[in-house]
Amino acid sequence: MVAVETRSLHRCFGGIQGYYQHSSTVIGLPMRFSVYQPPRAEQQRVPVVFFLAGLTCTEETFMIKAGAQRYAAELGLMLITMDTSPRQTGIPGETDAWDFGAGAGFYLDATAEPWARHYRMESYVTQELRNIIVDQFPADPSRIGIFGHSMGGHGALTLALRYPELFRSVSAFAPICAPMHCPWGQKAFRNYLGEDQQTWRKYDTTSLIEDGLRMPNLLIDQGLNDQFLAEQLHPHRLENACNATGQKLTLRYHQNYDHSYYFISTFIGEHLKYHRTQLG
Repeated sequence: MVAVETRSLHRCFGGIQGYYQHSSTVIGLPMRFSVYQPPRAEQQRVPVVFFLAGLTCTEETFMIKAGAQRYAAELGLMLITMDTSPRQTGIPGETDAWDFGAGAGFYLDATAEPWARHYRMESYVTQELRNIIVDQFPADPSRIGIFGHSMGGHGALTLALRYPELFRSVSAFAPICAPMHCPWGQKAFRNYLGEDQQTWRKYDTTSLIEDGLRMPNLLIDQGLNDQFLAEQLHPHRLENACNATGQKLTLRYHQNYDHSYYFISTFIGEHLKYHRTQLG
């Protein structure tokens, strides 16, 4: 069993908010994650929702800013989030830009050097961290969902599409819907995956749906005052692909809301209720 170090525990809405660290064999470095266990987890295994955070975030950001624990306690949901990339890999240039490298792992397994050795967030989330949660916490392995924000919304959608046997529900806040067609995604894919754009398609939600992959009913919330909407997020591309293929999509636009956690905290309760219904 993987040795997990408890960094801190906090009582929260009758449950436990914990922060943890372990030596990751997938990443090859220490990784940090956080878990909220609702009060119901003291008596039984409970459904789980993984949250994938956005650029520059850590394993603490969502737990501190989203206001999710109140709803998770009421619904009996366990919440999991993790750091957004490996840290202190020693790779030159890793911390030069806020939208690439440290804090910007894009939830993929890099294949291009020098990133391929440590930047393996896809395998970390779907294999190593999932196994830790199922083995060492009162999690129901048959009822796991996933959601995320921005880069993490991209990650949640692509992982839900590619691992339907692992995730029974999925939603996103302001996700990068077509990373092959935006500067953030192109920068990440070119450096992490190389120049072959056919390889990029398996990490692009819109392309995956065009290529025939499907997920359960999908909920997305998007603010219309989001400063990244036009250049980076492209929800219209995803909407067009879903309409053309019959993929179920609930895409809700919200006047005056931006890209921040103020937006997420406004609708977090609705997302958690959605996941609770989907997971049963």
